[in-house]
Amino acid sequence: MRNPRRLLLSCLASLVAGLVTPAALAQAERTTIVAPFPPGGPVDTLARILAEQISRRSGQPAVVENLPGAAGNLGIDKVKKARADGRTLLMIPAGNLTINPTLMTNFPFNIEKDFVAVTMVAKAPNVLVAGPGAKVRDVRELVAAAKARPGGFSYASPGIGSGLHLAGELFKQQTGTDLMHIPYKGTAPALNDVLGGTVPLMFSNLPATLQHIRSGKLVALGVTDSVRDAVVAPEIPTLAELGIPGVVVTSWYGVLAPAGTPPEAVAQVLKDTTDALARPEVREQLRSQGLTPVLMKPVEFAAHIKAETATWAGIIKARNIVAE
Repeated sequence: MRNPRRLLLSCLASLVAGLVTPAALAQAERTTIVAPFPPGGPVDTLARILAEQISRRSGQPAVVENLPGAAGNLGIDKVKKARADGRTLLMIPAGNLTINPTLMTNFPFNIEKDFVAVTMVAKAPNVLVAGPGAKVRDVRELVAAAKARPGGFSYASPGIGSGLHLAGELFKQQTGTDLMHIPYKGTAPALNDVLGGTVPLMFSNLPATLQHIRSGKLVALGVTDSVRDAVVAPEIPTLAELGIPGVVVTSWYGVLAPAGTPPEAVAQVLKDTTDALARPEVREQLRSQGLTPVLMKPVEFAAHIKAETATWAGIIKARNIVAE
């Protein structure tokens, strides 16, 4: 007669083995990249590029989970609470990391303590444009006219607290001018009013305005980056080249992991991102959307987030900017 204890253990082992199905194993090995915005935008695109690369390298499934809500905070919260094993990642734009901590009352995260910075992935340059209502042809002329008529010029933005709104506030600070901010609900209506001459100026994403610059409907006064965009519009100088330093505002996107993620897991995600951005078809895909691939080591990316957060905190507090 078989030992009852051994028989019981054997039955339990069989039961456990039956519970660990291939689907369960695949779920355990799956990488999830949370994109806290709807499908179709740059965050979603970059998340899918990285997911594809992880799948190619590991042979295991990698999926993108679009989790919009609460201005991105819903998706951020999921990653914060995820297991820190490198299998749950966050693809996120700059504003959620460097603007919202100051702009939002009771911001629920400490970016530096709750997450590990992995790398920046891509950026899109911004540009100061003048529409037909501005009646200026270069930035020096604009600064002189704005100083002569305090409050006489206004600029449009996609909304209060957006990176493009703060770009205008930074420009005002660096030039000593007084421009009036006109917030809109999105880029499209703001751009339409600038094109129509209702509002004279706008800080905008360069790809969104390039066709209007090339057609002559808008005048590009300078890009808000430390270097010219060598791919999209190398002919447009930076504001620094034109004598206005310190206005460096780009729309960038990066990858974070939950705090406590092992260094070797972080290093693997960085390698996957590097390999993805090295593929010619990926670089071409990004260029078609006006994005430039950018890579940073984790320590560099963490320092970048910290420095930019401090810059925007100073602007937001000095200008008494309050979220809508």
